Amino acid sequence: MARYVLRRLLLMIPTLLGIMLLNFIIVQAAPGGPIDQVLARFQGLSSQASTRMEGGGGDVASGSGESRGARGIPPAFIAKLETQFGFDQPAYERFIGMIADYATFDFGESFFRGEKVTTLMLERLPVSISLGLWTTLVVYLVSIPLGIRKALSHGSRFDVWSSGLVIVGYAIPGFLFAILLIVLFAGGSYWDLFPLRGLTSSDYSELSAWGKVKDYLWHITLPVIASSIGSFATLTMLTKNSFLDEVHKQYVLTARAKGASDRRVLYGHVFRNAMLIIIAGLPAALVGIFFTGSLLIEVIFSLNGLGLLGFEAVMQRDYPVIFGTLYLYTLIGLILKLISDLTYVWVDPRIDFETRES
Repeated sequence: MARYVLRRLLLMIPTLLGIMLLNFIIVQAAPGGPIDQVLARFQGLSSQASTRMEGGGGDVASGSGESRGARGIPPAFIAKLETQFGFDQPAYERFIGMIADYATFDFGESFFRGEKVTTLMLERLPVSISLGLWTTLVVYLVSIPLGIRKALSHGSRFDVWSSGLVIVGYAIPGFLFAILLIVLFAGGSYWDLFPLRGLTSSDYSELSAWGKVKDYLWHITLPVIASSIGSFATLTMLTKNSFLDEVHKQYVLTARAKGASDRRVLYGHVFRNAMLIIIAGLPAALVGIFFTGSLLIEVIFSLNGLGLLGFEAVMQRDYPVIFGTLYLYTLIGLILKLISDLTYVWVDPRIDFETRES
């Protein structure tokens, strides 16, 4: 197993490089680069207007070439911007230098915020982790027991009604459900039970330890509910179908014929095998919940997390922040995938990836 883990860790390097290279090419080819953003601000134009250039051509992403935003601007000023942003170097040199810095987790400094990317990410990371961990915990604590109960009562009235509820929840977009929660419970039109924005109150630092815990839970409740509602259906139905598939297999019938209790059969035999497919989807679920899935929730509830940071960076063409967050997302995803495989072995020791590969 040690050789397998080492091999997977080594394979992360070319995978990470390939993903970074592909995104580097795409971002560099996109119109309206950082220099055009600066020129638009310099001329008093909006960022959106600066990207609407005639023909969409020119090497605008790297800041070279003539664009509408560059007309009337002294060439010396543009040259100074190119040097400041590093666009006076060839693209391949910039990519190699970026990867060399990222190997030591040096993500550079934001083009427009005047802070190190690492500092920005560390400031936003607790928000994304809080939202992601609580959402994952709620989804798994509800969906797995519910899926098992549905499998044991397959075809009953409870099974039909619970399926309808989780499917309706899946059909409602998370951001729309978030707005509904605000209208109902955050002083929108009915009850003012929960705060409208932020992760803590303005007087958080003055509260007692227990007061801080209550204030934090008070603020995180609505965002977690909004983030969780669309994830119940997939995991619940996956758990149900996985258990239904296992309970009809021969080893279950044999265990019951030997006099094993239903509880012993369910948790001693079926549970371990049925959970394998659920564990396989955990890394993708975690990455989606932690980062991409929380963007609109962060916007609606004014939570400054990594999702919102990455979105703002894309809109501003803030390359250091874009590639820094991408590097972090990709690295976490690859590590979680490896952890998922190791969890396979922990749940079922019969699985041996190293033997399969050889």
